[in-house]
Amino acid sequence: MSAERLFVALGALSAAASVALGAYGAHGLPDDAAVTWGKAVDYHALHAIGLVLVGLLAGRWPGPAVRVAGGLLLAGTLLFSGSLYLLVLTGVRGLGWLTPFGGMSFMLGWLALAWAALRTRDRT
Repeated sequence: MSAERLFVALGALSAAASVALGAYGAHGLPDDAAVTWGKAVDYHALHAIGLVLVGLLAGRWPGPAVRVAGGLLLAGTLLFSGSLYLLVLTGVRGLGWLTPFGGMSFMLGWLALAWAALRTRDRT
């Protein structure tokens, strides 16, 4: 499967999951847990769109930087949002150490995408 199709599919599936998880948080959690859950959903949804963007750009900007960006955005979603989801569901505060690694993955993913944009020559 091409990088384009893979990242668009992952982004679309991730976006659908963020909507479902957002609905669960809005209707199935107490208010104190909903704040943390909501932060996880916000970042999840934003980076799902980022994955779709990466997929759309992967064919236009060939090279490893776009694929690295997609992998980092996916890792960030799993680590950042995933750790917050698990923290709310399980109450295990020790999972919070994963969250900053997810945030760093998000930042590095966006920087890799910027690198791809700056390093790729225009096709004219």
